[in-house]
Amino acid sequence: MPAMTKLLLQLQATAAAAGDRRHGRRHALPLRHAAPGSRFAACFARCLLALAAVATALALALTLRRPGTGPTAAAAAYDGASPRGSGFAVVINTWKRYALLRRSVEHYAACAGVDAVHVVWSEPRLPPEDLRQSVTNCSRPGDAAAAAAPVRFVINEADSLNNRFRPIRGLAADAVFSVDDDLIVPCSTLRFAFSVWQSAPSAMVGFVPRMHWLADPRGDTKEYRYGSWWSVWWTGTYSMVLSKASFLHKQYLDLYTNYMPQPIRDYVNENRNCEDIAMSFLVANVTGAPPVWVQGRIFEIGSSGISSLKGHSLQRSKCLNTFAAMYGHMPLVATTVKAVDSRRSWFW
Repeated sequence: MPAMTKLLLQLQATAAAAGDRRHGRRHALPLRHAAPGSRFAACFARCLLALAAVATALALALTLRRPGTGPTAAAAAYDGASPRGSGFAVVINTWKRYALLRRSVEHYAACAGVDAVHVVWSEPRLPPEDLRQSVTNCSRPGDAAAAAAPVRFVINEADSLNNRFRPIRGLAADAVFSVDDDLIVPCSTLRFAFSVWQSAPSAMVGFVPRMHWLADPRGDTKEYRYGSWWSVWWTGTYSMVLSKASFLHKQYLDLYTNYMPQPIRDYVNENRNCEDIAMSFLVANVTGAPPVWVQGRIFEIGSSGISSLKGHSLQRSKCLNTFAAMYGHMPLVATTVKAVDSRRSWFW
């Protein structure tokens, strides 16, 4: 960029000198009477200088708003290319709920468009052989000719909520659908959400919206509060879609694991919570844009989880403030936009 700016300054100086030699400094004619050649050269040089200044300012702004992300990873996330592959991978996070896992794998492996199902395994022992056999030998119900998507376990040595965002080798396509083992999204609804993600592959696209807001907008200190589904319902505003049921680009798995500030991953490990908020922060910090909430029916087949524990909202608010302090600003962007499949809705 400095070399380009220097060249443009030389062009401008040359154009100015040419005008001086032609008309003289003390008796320079007004611009409207300048010769066409000199007027074009000066105008061209000024335009190039303006473009260079804008490009420099844009590059600086993008650099300042991406703390904790390496330049190579950031460039990859912003390569502008169309997402690869006509399908997507389903990544299921599970923990000692074998019956729910079997049901989830059987469902998602049978959905059209699913390239593969990956089960994130973080338990201290390897999967029991009977579980492995029943999960990896799924078939599409009622269609003997159509084979189910392949299923494989992703074995992790340590128990960590960060494991759900570890990069997975051999993904055929760019799209990843991250989901908990107790949540079922109908195949048609899942396919619609995938089409929404294809139109915005740098965004998180999901079914479970949440929000944040300032506790005291007029105060000197910025303290944030976490808003559950009822807050979203009441205000019509959201700034996150949880990774328990959302599409994201596979490059964010690499950014989360290898480029996001390590203290954030340490905080998730120590508190066993908020990995989904951490991913929302990461994506918003990279894109500067809000997520996309897809309206659709989803079914929770489990009865308990982290969100059912006492003090959950307070813990989530603490995560918001801790992560904002680590980033040095609040990257989450609020929106009121919702994606609706008009073919299946009277009101859209």
